[in-house]
Amino acid sequence: MKKRNIYITETDMAKLRRLIKINYGPRRKDNVNLKKLEKELDGATVVPPKDIPDNVITMNSLAIIKDLDSGEEMRCWLVFPEKAGASKNMISILAPIGTAMLGYSIGDTFEWEVPAGKKRFLVVDIIYQPERVGNYEL
Repeated sequence: MKKRNIYITETDMAKLRRLIKINYGPRRKDNVNLKKLEKELDGATVVPPKDIPDNVITMNSLAIIKDLDSGEEMRCWLVFPEKAGASKNMISILAPIGTAMLGYSIGDTFEWEVPAGKKRFLVVDIIYQPERVGNYEL
């Protein structure tokens, strides 16, 4: 799998940097996930919301991803932690799969580390991306 160039909006970058700053600390369980997210953000190409490609998973996007090992497809929203919930298919950006899928485009594959090893996913489609419809401030 090639190293990806992740695209992120200026708005999402500011919110995610603030999320990391507020939540990182010596007694936090999710410091590892925060560090992974921070690493992804450090290498990101930041663009104004109106300039983000419409085939990229941004915050508050609804995407269809496919498990390349099982063939199962799932619809999931990439959201901030306070909106996350498995019953609503809302995946937190702080969950390993959430961090992994941020910035990927339709047709890209990405990996997610699970206790049994790595899971591989394909971005099949993006049903909703806020920037595509002009909603820049979610």
